[in-house]
Amino acid sequence: MITPTAGFIVYGVHKDGLQDPMGTPFIDDQLVARAKAALKAQEINLVEHDIVVASKNETRVALKKLKDDDNVDCVILFSGTWVWAAHMIAAIRDFAMTGKGVLIWTHPGSQGWRPVGGLVLHGALMEAGIPHKFVYGEADNPAEIEKITSFCQAAHMKNSLNMSTIGTFGGRGMGQTCGVADASQWMKTFGVDIDSRDTTHLIRTAQKMTEEKISALEPRIKQLFGRMPDKTLVNERSIRLYLAIKEIVEREEWDFYTIQSFPGLGDDYSATCFAQSMMLEDRYGTSTLGDFNTALSVLLLTKMSSEPVYYGDLQHIDKRNSEIKIIGDGACPPSLAGKLGPAGFAEHGIPTEGEAGGLSVTLVCKVGEGVLARLGRVDGEFNMVITRASVFEPPADQLEKRQLECGIPFWPHGFVRVHCDIDALIENWNNEYACLGYGEHLYPALIDFCKMTGIKAILP
Repeated sequence: MITPTAGFIVYGVHKDGLQDPMGTPFIDDQLVARAKAALKAQEINLVEHDIVVASKNETRVALKKLKDDDNVDCVILFSGTWVWAAHMIAAIRDFAMTGKGVLIWTHPGSQGWRPVGGLVLHGALMEAGIPHKFVYGEADNPAEIEKITSFCQAAHMKNSLNMSTIGTFGGRGMGQTCGVADASQWMKTFGVDIDSRDTTHLIRTAQKMTEEKISALEPRIKQLFGRMPDKTLVNERSIRLYLAIKEIVEREEWDFYTIQSFPGLGDDYSATCFAQSMMLEDRYGTSTLGDFNTALSVLLLTKMSSEPVYYGDLQHIDKRNSEIKIIGDGACPPSLAGKLGPAGFAEHGIPTEGEAGGLSVTLVCKVGEGVLARLGRVDGEFNMVITRASVFEPPADQLEKRQLECGIPFWPHGFVRVHCDIDALIENWNNEYACLGYGEHLYPALIDFCKMTGIKAILP
């Protein structure tokens, strides 16, 4: 899970202990300390400026330091008292041109005239068209602190994508149209480069994998599944493929990747189910079928969650109770298994979509709160559909019946209730895949990410 870094600057002209006519300092140092503590409690690293800024030069020096620090994702400008906006706006504009986020935080209260300092700067940035977020909320209010936390997390994700690389093994899988990428659009929107390798290179790497490396993996497989799979050629190829994917991704320094899976690789060597399950468990952003949009969705959810991500088919939608079954074709991180049983081994099982066969994972996803989300495009423009979701486990005596409904009961199942207008969700959903992330905090963070990157957020 990411830990964003934010600069923290207190601003105001009545500083250095200056008192109001009643003898009270305009800037409340204890309040500032409480504000910082509230952010640190949310695992936000703060780079604290050592003086209160008011003049043009003070603001320029403070923001220049944060601008040049590659670890800083955004700046939090905390309103200490009122300020002359003209003294700050040029330096803020210069900082914002880096792509780093700008947030103004005004803590409510009449003492100190903080709302005046917050609103005058907020209005100035709006007038000049400088992107920023304005938060008017108390440090001891979790809902208000969440607004700041989600902004910092989104800023971190936006900055981490800049100058990153997504790799692709092979081309488009299964004729996917709603997952292809325009390399120029990805560079313009996210700063992401697209690299590629043929799947023949992947097969050769898998074939050359040593027995020592395969044996070294056994303890981890036993830890995740309780046992090793049967020793068959198909299962061994699945293990080799996982090791080969990881080796190439790390060697090429790809930040995330997608893989064609089939046709091609799944027919010539092995289905990718087990390999993709393990890469998700290793917390890599990934997808099958050359689906770039799902890969980025998985990356965002993975980086911002303490749990791995499950992406699978939106296999059934029951509009009567807003229930969705997510059933991936054998790929799911094994640690997501819930109380109905540990993760187990199965087979890919569909010869028309991978004649070579392959090892896959079977499980039922554990209970939890989170989101369903996926990046997509409509007429060439990016959007992201985002909804809150609750993952549940059906009663044990009903599980077999529920799994048999789809005709492939041995593939991983996620049972989800979405909290939205289900008709609006269906109308706007942009692919067969659903990306499931655990953590209620993901919802506001994804919305902030969309605002920062110019993506249309669709909240059904």
